[in-house]
Amino acid sequence: MPSIEPIGTITTPFKQKFAIPRQPNLANAKGVIQFYDAYANPHAFTGIEQYSHLWVMFHFHATAHRGWKPAVKAPRLGGNAKLGVFASRSTHRPNNIGLSVVKNGGVTVRQGKAVLTVFGVDLLDGTPIVDIKPYVAYADSLPHATDNLDTYGSIPQRPVIFSDTAQEQCAKRQAQLPDLVDLIRAVLSQDPRPAYRHGQINDDKIYKVALYDTDISWQVKSDAIYVLDIARIDQNIGS
Repeated sequence: MPSIEPIGTITTPFKQKFAIPRQPNLANAKGVIQFYDAYANPHAFTGIEQYSHLWVMFHFHATAHRGWKPAVKAPRLGGNAKLGVFASRSTHRPNNIGLSVVKNGGVTVRQGKAVLTVFGVDLLDGTPIVDIKPYVAYADSLPHATDNLDTYGSIPQRPVIFSDTAQEQCAKRQAQLPDLVDLIRAVLSQDPRPAYRHGQINDDKIYKVALYDTDISWQVKSDAIYVLDIARIDQNIGS
């Protein structure tokens, strides 16, 4: 029985599964892949700069303990209808392997070890990386491929409005996290709530999303996302 071992891990802004974009490239989130010593040889990446995008294979480590399911709930079907696992991109798979295409941000060498930067990630911070492969446009892009996703529920694109307090808080973090505002807009505009709630244009519940070291509080009013508060997570500990 062949075994698969990770070649490294990725650092991303997403500290929890909630609110991670449902597919890659729906938000321009940055990821940094650090490789284990056996795979960090810079020679292993010679020529990678020729490719604008890369395939990243990874392990769904946060849900692996739940095992796999032959039928899974599909968010695009409203969150309650089911598809076969092999007709979905569910995390609950027999081998817990995921696949994302991301933008190649380039390789840097730190203390003799290769580090790969990518953009458009949809991965939880600390996700184990299994393999990297180049995205080859002539073979991987199939313009005549079809699916039925247009007949399912579309991914929302709601306006995101920052309260005065949230704007002030973002301004204070601008130097440390210059992409924070854009990332919040990209993530929240897709309405991370469960799909069955998407029909609720007013929702009294206050939700929270962890990005980087910040806790973002928000709710839905008049079909828009209102960002209420942005706090440092370490400030909330023990409060």
